[in-house]
Parts: sequence; structure tokens; C-alpha cells
Amino acid sequence: MKIFLDTANLEEIKKGASWGIVDGVTTNPSLIAKEGKPIEEQVRAICDIVDGDISAEVVATEFSAMLEEGRKLAKIHKNIIVKLPLIRDGVQACKALESEGIRTNVTLCFQAGQGLLVAKAGAYIISPFVGRIDDMGADGMILIHDLVKIYKNYGFKTQILAASLRTPNHVIEAAKAGAHIGTLPFKTLDSLFNHPLTDKGLDAFLKDYAKVFGTK
Repeated sequence: MKIFLDTANLEEIKKGASWGIVDGVTTNPSLIAKEGKPIEEQVRAICDIVDGDISAEVVATEFSAMLEEGRKLAKIHKNIIVKLPLIRDGVQACKALESEGIRTNVTLCFQAGQGLLVAKAGAYIISPFVGRIDDMGADGMILIHDLVKIYKNYGFKTQILAASLRTPNHVIEAAKAGAHIGTLPFKTLDSLFNHPLTDKGLDAFLKDYAKVFGTK
């Protein structure tokens, strides 16, 4: 499973990229606004850090405006994936942009029927939201399993990007379910390293070595 960072913060992206495990980045209007920079400037800077798929989302909600904005975003860098909302005009724009060779990521997917429509429109990526479904008292991971099965049944090429992954367990379960990509905040990525037995074991190794050889 590819790992994407879900952030527009350059310091977080630089830190994650330095570990050699980040395959791409997803952004959205909220994350861009948090950084206080125009989207073109911020995603261009992100593309300079990570050589992988970088999702940049339109803010338009009408078909023709989405097309115009999507084409503009795609010109920023070869790695840009145009992110579109899963509404009627968004799916229509997905079909049109994909026919022009512009890759898309259709976001805000909350049920398998939506994911089926997006795959039929030829999206490069679909983004089902796990954590937000959990917030409503349901099991968001069921959606990942359903999409993996449906896409396999019909040979859809659309990649499933498990989004709103908030905990290490979310990441593990998404990988077990067969998601092609998991996107997660920097805090969640960082927490994947942690286990008390790892810390305890390393401490023991170093103490045992120091007893015999000493330390400088």
C-alpha cells in the first residue's frame, strides 16, 4: 500500500519525505487555507519535495468551472492529480478531464454506490473517508472492503485511496483490506513507528553493549 501524507504543511512533508516512506501527498481547500498561501504556490512547493502524486482540489462546484480550474491546476506540475468533489458535476468533470489525459482524484466518497459511479467515469483515484464514517457510529472500513471487491469484480483500474485514517489501526486495516493507497496526517504516520516493546528492547540492547564495551 502506498502511503500519502494528508497535509499541506511543508515542514511535515519534508520530515516525512526524509524517512523515505512517503509516496505522495493529498491536500484539500481546508489544508491549503491553513497554510495561508495560494494553492498554486503551495502545491508547487510540495511537488519540489515529494516526487509522487500530489492531489490539488478545485473549489468550483459547477461543471464548466471545474474543468477550467482543473486544467489550470494540472499545468502546475506533471505530478498534480486534480481533486474533485463527488457530486454530479464533479463526476462529469472527472470523465471530461480524464478524457483529456488529466488524472483525477474524486473525494468525499461515503458509500459503495458512489464509488461505482466514479470508477465508471474513469477516475484515477477514489477517496473513501474511513474516519468520518466512524464518527457517525458506523464502520468506515466496510466501505474499503466493498470497493475493493466491486473494483476487482469488474476490473476497474481506479485506485482506492483510504482517506481520513486517524489511527495506526486504521492504516493496518486499510492495508489488510487491499486499499491501494492510505493517506494520513503526519501525526498518524509518526505514530506508526511507536511501540513500547521497541523502546524497551533498544534500551536493553544499548545497556548490554555498554556493560561490556563501555560508551564514549
